[in-house]
Amino acid sequence: MKNTKRLFTLALAILMALTLVACGNTPSDSTTPDTTPDNIPEAPATLDTTLPVRISVLNGTTGFGAAKLMSDHAAGNAALNYSFKVETDAALINAGLIKGEIDIAALPTNAASTLYNKTEGAVSVLALNTLGVLYVVENGDTVSTLADLEGKTVYCPAQNPAFIFEAICKAAGVNVTIDTTYAQPAALMSAVAASEAGMLAVLPQPVLTVAMSKNAGLTVALDLTAEWKNAVGSDSLVQGCIVVRNEFLQAHPNEVVKFLEEYKASIDFVNQNPTEASEMVVALGIYAGAAPVAAKAIPSCNIVYIDGAQMKTALSAFLETMHGFKAESVGGELPADDFYFILAFAQ
Repeated sequence: MKNTKRLFTLALAILMALTLVACGNTPSDSTTPDTTPDNIPEAPATLDTTLPVRISVLNGTTGFGAAKLMSDHAAGNAALNYSFKVETDAALINAGLIKGEIDIAALPTNAASTLYNKTEGAVSVLALNTLGVLYVVENGDTVSTLADLEGKTVYCPAQNPAFIFEAICKAAGVNVTIDTTYAQPAALMSAVAASEAGMLAVLPQPVLTVAMSKNAGLTVALDLTAEWKNAVGSDSLVQGCIVVRNEFLQAHPNEVVKFLEEYKASIDFVNQNPTEASEMVVALGIYAGAAPVAAKAIPSCNIVYIDGAQMKTALSAFLETMHGFKAESVGGELPADDFYFILAFAQ
């Protein structure tokens, strides 16, 4: 599978390079691949617009970026024959990818790495879509530094948030008890919103904004993106990504490139138009709260589009840090280079 993918990636690079040459767009330095974050070329005209492209996203931040594309598709304005599904649990998306029922999906980065290892390289990451979105929230005002959490219990959603928070605390030498009783962010949000003074929790956006709108006693004590940088010494906290089944990528490369083009445009729209985008995420079931709350949260959700070499650099650094802290958090092993799909153009 991995050797086949390497050959495919090379063939795709050559094909796309020849396409660019034919159009008179030869790279200025033919010895250096163009892997800048926004290096998505114009997709070839030979697209199969009848091909079903099955996409699943998680509700919440990792799904926000797809809102404009989903809305365009519903209005008949998307380039491809997409079908979209919003899930509340990454395990459901993993199962769909393994069974071949999903072609492209938004996942937490550690879940993508775990899936790669579990399937022996059957998926690739196409781009990052979410940076750090975790915050420590307190019903009160006693915590202003990470050291203030020493000896305390902090509630945290399971998997990605818990792994990241534990890594930060261990790197900083702060001993905390992490309670994952409320495994899903929505369940923890409800508990925090109804809590009395003293409760500490790690919440992601946008549920953090929802909780604070329901409980005036809540304060944001710590931004875990900043704490990651302080404790780990890296800017590489990346929490969400978009992945593809390699079988689909190999069979339909033109359609995958076109999807990336439309997906990037969708992310740009969401970031630039939070009010309009908030109406979309509510209408599409990506967000269960009120649109004004979503509009307020979007600027703090760190929604991005990062592909190419910059994607690989950031994600590999994050996974290496997490692997060193707890190998099981990334599926036991670090993914090989073929985990990172890079559109490289070379002659």
